[in-house]
Amino acid sequence: MEKIFNNTENAFVLKNDTELDRAYFLFKMIASEPLVRIGTAVTNFAIKAHLPVEGLIRATVFDHFCGGVNEADCLPVVDKLFTKGVSSVLDYSVEGKEEEAQFDAALEMTLKTIHFAEEKQSIPFAVFKPTGFGRFELYEKLGMKQTLNSQEQAEWDRVVARFDKVCRIAHDKNVALLIDAEESWMQDAADDLVAEMMKKYNKEKAIVFNTLQMYRHDRLDYLKKLHEVAEAEGFYIGMKIVRGAYMEKEHKRAEEKGYPTPICATKQATDDNYDAAIAYMMQHLDKMAIFAGTHNEESSYALIEMMLRKGIEKNDLRIWFGQLYGMSDNISFNLAANGYNVAKYLPFGPVRDVMPYLIRRAEENTSVAGQTSRELSLIKAERDRRKGR
Repeated sequence: MEKIFNNTENAFVLKNDTELDRAYFLFKMIASEPLVRIGTAVTNFAIKAHLPVEGLIRATVFDHFCGGVNEADCLPVVDKLFTKGVSSVLDYSVEGKEEEAQFDAALEMTLKTIHFAEEKQSIPFAVFKPTGFGRFELYEKLGMKQTLNSQEQAEWDRVVARFDKVCRIAHDKNVALLIDAEESWMQDAADDLVAEMMKKYNKEKAIVFNTLQMYRHDRLDYLKKLHEVAEAEGFYIGMKIVRGAYMEKEHKRAEEKGYPTPICATKQATDDNYDAAIAYMMQHLDKMAIFAGTHNEESSYALIEMMLRKGIEKNDLRIWFGQLYGMSDNISFNLAANGYNVAKYLPFGPVRDVMPYLIRRAEENTSVAGQTSRELSLIKAERDRRKGR
C-alpha cells in the first residue's frame, strides 16, 4: 500500500512560511518537559493574577491549537480547511465549570454548533463533553452506584434533559453528535446515559457517538457488550475510537486509592487495543459508524488497508478519520487529498477558559513518545523543501 503521510507539501499547504516557523518554535518548546512544566506553572499564575498575557498566548499556542475565541471566529478557519477537503468539528473547549447557568450555556453553544453543522457541509459533526452538561462529582457518585439525595436527583434530571435535548435536535437535523470521554471514575454514568440516547435516537443510523479511550484495557469488552444490546434492541452504534487523554491522572488516582490502574500495561498494548476496536467495528459496519480519532500513522494505514480489503469506498460516511487542529497535519491533509473523510477537532472559547485544554495538549505532546519529534521532522522537511524550490 502506498505510504501517503510523508508528503509535506500537502501537509502544510495552508501554512505560510511565518506560520510554519511558529509551528517549529512551538513544537521545539513542547519537546522539552521542563519547559512545559515551567511554562504551565507561569501561565497558570499569570492568568490567576490577571496579568495581561492573553495577547501573547493568543499569538502563539492558542492560534496554533484553537480556531478562535467564539464560533464566528472559527468560520474563516473552517472555510480555509475545507478548501483542501478537511472538515471541522467545532469543539467548545471550556472545562471545569460547575454552575447550572454554565451548563445551560454549554448546551446552547452545542445547539448553535448543530445549527452550523446543518447549514455547512464543512462541519459534519457537533460535539460536547459530559461534564459540560453536569458536575463531575454527580457522574462519579452515580458511577459508584451511590444513591443521590433529592437535590442531586433533581440536578441529574437536568443533566439527562440536556443530553436528551441536544441528541433529539441532532437527530431531527440529521447531524452526527460526538460525545467525548473523560476520566474513568466518572465514565460509567456517562456511558449509561449515552447508551440510552443511542437506543432512542440511533434507530435508523448512528447519530449519537460515544467515545472509547483504548488505553483502558476494559473498553473492547465494553464495546462488545454494547453491540449485544444494540443487536437485541435494534439500534446503531456510533463510536469515536481514541487512545486516551488522561493517563497521568488515571495512574496517579489508582496509586493513591490502591486499585489496579485501568490503563494498559504498555504503549504497545494500547496500540493493539485501539486497532482491535477498529477491526471489530469494521466487521460490523452494517450496524456501526466509526470516528477514528488518531495521530498514529500505522493505525491510520491499518484502517485504510481494511477499507481497501473490504472494497469500502474512501468517502463512505460510516468511516471518518479525525485529528486535533494544530497536530498531525501530515495525516489529515494527505487523507483528504486522497479522498478520505477527515475532520479536525477545532477547539474554541475565551483564551483563559481554554487554557486547561491547551495545557493538556502540551503535556500530551511531551509525554507521547515520538509525537513531537515527528512534528518537528516534518516541519523541517517542508522548510527545506521550500528553500530548495
